[in-house]
Amino acid sequence: MTSFVLPHEVHGDGAHKVFAVHGWFADRSAYAAVLPDLDRTSFSYALVDLRGYGEARDATGSFTTAEAAVDLVELADRLGWERFSVIGHSMGGAVAQRLLSVAPHRLRRIAGVSPVPASGMPMPGEQEALFTDAAHRAENRRAIIDVTTGGRRPAAWLDRMVARSLERSDAKAFRAWLDSWAGEDFSADVEGSEVPALAVAGALDPALSPEVMRQTWMSWYPRARLAVLPAAGHYAMDETPLELIRAVEDFLRADTEGEAGEGTPA
Repeated sequence: MTSFVLPHEVHGDGAHKVFAVHGWFADRSAYAAVLPDLDRTSFSYALVDLRGYGEARDATGSFTTAEAAVDLVELADRLGWERFSVIGHSMGGAVAQRLLSVAPHRLRRIAGVSPVPASGMPMPGEQEALFTDAAHRAENRRAIIDVTTGGRRPAAWLDRMVARSLERSDAKAFRAWLDSWAGEDFSADVEGSEVPALAVAGALDPALSPEVMRQTWMSWYPRARLAVLPAAGHYAMDETPLELIRAVEDFLRADTEGEAGEGTPA
């Protein structure tokens, strides 16, 4: 089977190598708002397009978090990255956790931004229909974004987020990804991992809230930390980019033994 190279772009030339993995709604452009203010001297960031998104919109595959983790390891090999950290937003946070079982020896740190738990996200019938039909209904995507940002964002921003999502994702792949990140429970494969793990949760996100992080991420990983962003919902990259960068880069810089704990970044 021919290996697949994830489309990517690298920013910075720092010694600490970091993958940035997008979520269900967007390709690597999800990180556009944070790009200008990243520390490119300390870090090298590789932003990727998962299969079915962006430059990989027409790629075939199983569209699973497990497949994505293997794709990242193969890209790391091509880039010559023996050791690396991973930032993952939402669905991308589940991909980051998959790497805890696929290649734990190569991980320095993982950071999940509103990360989907490794246990998946079982949904009641009405909610499941909302998410399932989002593959082909723009209004469903808009409703999901609105709810998960606390119903506080401007209409024009919601419309722009939906337009980007539709443009940058393949509908069939989008639907297939849902079955993986929402329906698969691989928590038994990663629970107890000693890789330092940061969860960043938006206080305005009712779906992947700070409390959900405490019940999952914080209880599974001995070296876990939780950072709560008071003014963010599910899309901290767009809602509070500077606060997000500070929380994540402070965590990445602490690449030595540290105490597990919880805090709100200053």
